[in-house]
Amino acid sequence: MQDVNLGLYFLSELVGTAMLILLGAGVVANAILVKAKGFGTGFLMINWGWGLAVFAGVLVSAYSGAILNPAVGIGLLIRGTIDFPMFLVATAAELVGAILGAVLAWAAYKQHLDEEEDPGAKLGVFSTGPAIRSYGWNLVTEIIGTFVLVFVIFAFADYGDVEVGVPGGLGPLAALPVALLVVGIGASLGGPTGYAINPARDLGPRIAHAILPIKGKGSSDWSYAWVPVVGPLIGGALAALAAPVLLSLAS
Repeated sequence: MQDVNLGLYFLSELVGTAMLILLGAGVVANAILVKAKGFGTGFLMINWGWGLAVFAGVLVSAYSGAILNPAVGIGLLIRGTIDFPMFLVATAAELVGAILGAVLAWAAYKQHLDEEEDPGAKLGVFSTGPAIRSYGWNLVTEIIGTFVLVFVIFAFADYGDVEVGVPGGLGPLAALPVALLVVGIGASLGGPTGYAINPARDLGPRIAHAILPIKGKGSSDWSYAWVPVVGPLIGGALAALAAPVLLSLAS
């Protein structure tokens, strides 16, 4: 494992995750806040917005390899791609970056958030919530969605030009398959829980929602907050354990 400057590693993950959350929370705000110009454009717009947010986040965090997600990080840790200190640094950076990105999204939509009458819509800008609240099944959904994310990311890494470490030698466009994967997961599996598939993506903005001065914001729904943290971590770990066996059989 090559020597890594942990300071730059932290900064890379922070910037990438902040970009991811700024654009991701931003597209949700545009789609669901009543006075936003994109109001009513629907769930598919949100799916595409999050996919493009991932694309942007990956491109600006090249030094760290653009993990941007503790569920991906735990998969890389299990696979031996990163060590435990790198995992801890990346996870801390992702949480801080997610809070920062959520604060920037709040600043961009502050007036719209303050004028929105529905506290649930305000929270929905920042974090996920279940369409039908059933913690066990909500957990299953998050595990499945994150398993798909991490498993397919490992498949990308094994496909194409292994010497350069990206699918088919695509260079910066290696971010594109991951972005399209996120769109696909949202469109297919996002209905039950809003597809957090990333503990930092949900927890960081939820913390921001709790501390920001948002008029009439209501509860941050901490009773549900463990689901989009635990589920993705389990899904990422299972994908890392399954990938060597299943991908070797398929190749």
